[in-house]
Amino acid sequence: MSTERLITVESGFPHEETVQRLEVAVREGGMTPFAHVDHSAGAAEVGLVLRPTQVLIFGNPRAGILLIQDNQKIGIDLPLRALIWQDDHDRTWVSYIEPAEIAKHYGITNREDLLSKMGQSVRLAVERATKAQ
Repeated sequence: MSTERLITVESGFPHEETVQRLEVAVREGGMTPFAHVDHSAGAAEVGLVLRPTQVLIFGNPRAGILLIQDNQKIGIDLPLRALIWQDDHDRTWVSYIEPAEIAKHYGITNREDLLSKMGQSVRLAVERATKAQ
């Protein structure tokens, strides 16, 4: 999948706060945060420097399994992921791929309602994490 499909939203909060807010928003949206991958911590462990960069892996198991039943190969891209990263101007961003775009890549065309709901949940979670309420 190309970066053209990547949706990137600027956060109004510092990196770590955005990560925490996104995890809370994911939970509030009925999704499950499964794991965090801290790329910057991994870089530090091998003596390298990387601006704050984390991935939150999350999703709704019921929704994901329905998609995997349609095409098991989509399992490589599920659960969903959001990249929370800081640029060289200390701005924090959240990047993700719309669930419908992921499904389209795997030829899944029979789940418009499900994918619409999934996309809405992800967009709302990112909005809650990045914008003051």
